Amino acid sequence: MQLVPTVDDLAADAVTHHYDDMIAPSGLTNFLGTARVDHDLTAISVVEFPPVSQGLTRTAACFVDGRLVESYGAPITHEWRPDRVRRSVSLPGLELSTLTVCAPGETAVAIDVSVTNTGQEPRTVAVALTLAAGVTRSSEAWLDAVAPEERNRAALGPSRLAFANETRTAWSVQGVDTDADVRLSGVAPAAGEHEVGIGGIERGGEVTVHLDVAPGATARFGYVHAIGASEVEASGVFDRVAADVPRTVAAAETLWNAQLEAAFRPGNDEFSGHLPKLETSSAALRRLYWWGVLGVIWFRRDFAGNVLGRSYDTLMPSYWGTTTFIWDYSLSSITHALLDPEPMKRQLRHWIASDIHTHFGTSSLTGGPVGRWYSVNDYAMTRLVNDYVRFTGDTGLLDETPGDRPVTEHLRDWALAWRSLRGSSPLADYGEIDNLLECVSSYTHEVASLNAANVWNMRTVAGILAGRGDAEGAAELKAEGDSLVKAVTDLYLPGKGYFAARQPDGTRVPVRHIYDFSVVGTTIAEDLSEQTRAEMVDFYVRELRTETWVRSLSPWDPDASFSVRPDHQWNGAYPAWPADAVRSLVALGASSVAADWLPGLARSANQGPPGQGHFTEEAMPTVAGGARKAPPQLPYIIDWACSSAGAYVALVIESFFGVDPEVGSDRLDTSGACVAELDPNAVLRGLRVGDRLVDVHADGTVTDVS
Repeated sequence: MQLVPTVDDLAADAVTHHYDDMIAPSGLTNFLGTARVDHDLTAISVVEFPPVSQGLTRTAACFVDGRLVESYGAPITHEWRPDRVRRSVSLPGLELSTLTVCAPGETAVAIDVSVTNTGQEPRTVAVALTLAAGVTRSSEAWLDAVAPEERNRAALGPSRLAFANETRTAWSVQGVDTDADVRLSGVAPAAGEHEVGIGGIERGGEVTVHLDVAPGATARFGYVHAIGASEVEASGVFDRVAADVPRTVAAAETLWNAQLEAAFRPGNDEFSGHLPKLETSSAALRRLYWWGVLGVIWFRRDFAGNVLGRSYDTLMPSYWGTTTFIWDYSLSSITHALLDPEPMKRQLRHWIASDIHTHFGTSSLTGGPVGRWYSVNDYAMTRLVNDYVRFTGDTGLLDETPGDRPVTEHLRDWALAWRSLRGSSPLADYGEIDNLLECVSSYTHEVASLNAANVWNMRTVAGILAGRGDAEGAAELKAEGDSLVKAVTDLYLPGKGYFAARQPDGTRVPVRHIYDFSVVGTTIAEDLSEQTRAEMVDFYVRELRTETWVRSLSPWDPDASFSVRPDHQWNGAYPAWPADAVRSLVALGASSVAADWLPGLARSANQGPPGQGHFTEEAMPTVAGGARKAPPQLPYIIDWACSSAGAYVALVIESFFGVDPEVGSDRLDTSGACVAELDPNAVLRGLRVGDRLVDVHADGTVTDVS
């Protein structure tokens, strides 16, 4: 039985589309930077290797025999793997394909272009790539969703163009690995920024390769896009990669297979920890587990100048490069604690020392804050510290003093922060939509989810304090948590299965949202009556679950007409919501409902790592049976991948195998295991909990690995 995936196991289903179909352009990374692979045969955009960025600039659009490839109307097929994207198209008398990679160890993207003559006569094929760049180098944090860019000027070189910003502190060298005609565009530079609705890219020039191709034969050339802080640096990168583009493509496969192998091997040289191997006959469970692992590895960033040494970004390839969101990181907290605990610890120290009530994340360029406050932050930070300590056994973190106070005091503050948000009610008021789900206008003020999380925070911190001998502090927190439960459950609408959001004037607005279902279920399920739990499950099955995905908001909710953003609305869901819904089902006593749904859900793990939002089937047709990723353009503004993928690892380890370590103890509780419903012979091999390396069996048996 295969226990470790390769790039082939994680390959996406082929996606074939016409011009500007509703397809999210995919991404590639080599951990130094990222690039977006656009709908065209060769075009790429958002080529960023921090600290050099260039916004959404698109380059390398392809012309064949003088005509734009996209204009032929021929469908272009994209086949993504972690290491590369293969694109192909059939034109009259020609088959063209490309392999695009981020060059291992280099600040560059490489594309290997192949042209096959399917006609009966020899021909010379002119392939032209129009080149553009917007490189800039910023010493400041990238504080907008789109990274900075700057007008560039281009200069001719041998088979290449060299682009630079005004101060010549950022360079992009683009060209091919063979003889070519190169020319500047001759287009006059724009006087200022492009107006909204006009758009466009200032083309710097073009490079044209003429290929002599016999009938049935194939010819090739390579394109390289190299980035650097100086012309010498960028040109050096270009020369190294252009020297052997096919070898670069092969090296990307080797790199990614090595990363995947290392992720599951104790004592590897790539990560400071490892993840357990999943041995199971359930193809759905295995696929979702691997999906979650890939979706966290994907965001590792080791670029020079990263103030944390190593960080894990949140979105890619289009938005919020170099930013780590507290919320999303917490949704993958178990994965980080197991796979790479040392960077996680540095990230936690950094956040603990900051004021988490003033931002949603951190720039890895500066260490400074990014964005506004998210109301989930107290819950997210409590969850992060708790998961880190209980899985690593590193209780020493609790005695450290980031921000000049012990971590235990920070935990206590987060657990009680809700008090300062109360109005006339016992519950915290989390304000308007910008602090919550952004695109659900009725989900405001006193919401069930985060108030239930406050109960969990107090109980969790009470457990940590009790384990450290602070019985009095633990008792106070536990008692306050217990007393708050009734106020939370008073928001429940009996017989409905969902909750109301109470407004400042006391009005109770019913909201049929998955976030209440998931967070309430995973935090206070044991406080709910059997009838309430059953009604919540019925509501979920009736109004939220689809065959392959979930609706974040019920389409029967009046607010379903408010927005079309599919991460939180009726037409789709953020990637962690299906995983957390499964965890909630298990906690609510409906593990069989979860188990029955997994095969359909697993079909959505077919388009690369989880996206920031996938459409439900009724909103958009599936892609090869999986819920389609939403695209980055307005009004959707959804990125192709999101780091909360680790929620699927938690689904397997914490929910199905019931793994529940206790802070400060080597005892491992697995009494909640339910994986036997899927596979009675399933085993987690080599799970690290503190100093123990164990196998966890479907029946809850835990055996130490010698």
